[in-house]
Amino acid sequence: IALTGRSAVSEGRLMATQETSAATPTPDAIEVFCSYSHKDDALREELETHLSILQANGVISNWYDHAIPAGKEWEEQIDEHLNSAQIILLLISPDFLASKYCREVEVKRALERHRAGEAKVISIMLRDVDWHGSPLSKLQALPKNAKAVVNWPNHDQAFKDVTVGIRKVAEGLRRTRVERPLV
Repeated sequence: IALTGRSAVSEGRLMATQETSAATPTPDAIEVFCSYSHKDDALREELETHLSILQANGVISNWYDHAIPAGKEWEEQIDEHLNSAQIILLLISPDFLASKYCREVEVKRALERHRAGEAKVISIMLRDVDWHGSPLSKLQALPKNAKAVVNWPNHDQAFKDVTVGIRKVAEGLRRTRVERPLV
């Protein structure tokens, strides 16, 4: 994933994104798929900045739809990465839950893979929304106590909590890989 070192103004505050390397991920990096509403792109970029240390250290390789090359069919690319990721991040907000594509395609497939033991699904509460009663409410969410990122006094504190949670899951998956003998 290559993000440019650009700055964006979001809701009256300046948000800088960190440039991350497009280098080939290490073979033992855990593939992460990020599902989100494009209306939450500024918050997704903040998360990407926090996850960049996990990418740089070869713990994860993070993928989201901005990584689709020109000329490629976007739905095919999304399906490919959604079906191969070992961790699927669902960035929860009112816009995410209002998106028919997010709900009926990405969330549905993510939960199928989660139930089959093929992937770990992690809900990340970006903005407040009544999600109780949805299939997602059964999963433990990040950050701590499922408190929406925008409700933390400092987004960096919230995203640090999220990053630590993702690191623990990724490292657990890597340990499981090592413990299982290769056939």
